[in-house]
Amino acid sequence: MLTELKDNLPNNSQAKQLILHTDQGIQCQRFKLKQMNITQRMSRKGHCHDNASDETIFNLTKRETIIRLKIGSLDKMKEVLAKYVYWYNSIRRSKKLKYTTPVKYQNRVLATM
Repeated sequence: MLTELKDNLPNNSQAKQLILHTDQGIQCQRFKLKQMNITQRMSRKGHCHDNASDETIFNLTKRETIIRLKIGSLDKMKEVLAKYVYWYNSIRRSKKLKYTTPVKYQNRVLATM
C-alpha cells in the first residue's frame, strides 16, 4: 500500500502535510512513512477512544458509499470521496446535530458567538 501511495504522491512543496491514520500494527513501517514525509497518527496502546472520531467517519464512509461501488482508480476514489464529503457536510442530516447538516449547525453556532 505504501509503495503504491508513494507513486501517487504530489512532488511539489505546495502539497499539504499528509497524515496516515493507522492502528498499532503498522509500527514497523515508521521509517518508510518518515522517508515519505507522512505523519503517522495512531491511538496509544489500550486507548481506542483516541481515534474514535476517525474510526466513526471511516466506518460511515465505507457503509454509505464505498461498499456500494466498484472503484478502479485513484482518480475515481478521489471523485467518490469528494462527493461524499460534500454530501456529508452539506446535505446529510445528523440526529446528533438536531437533524441539521454539519454546515448549518456550524453556521448556527458561529452566529451565536
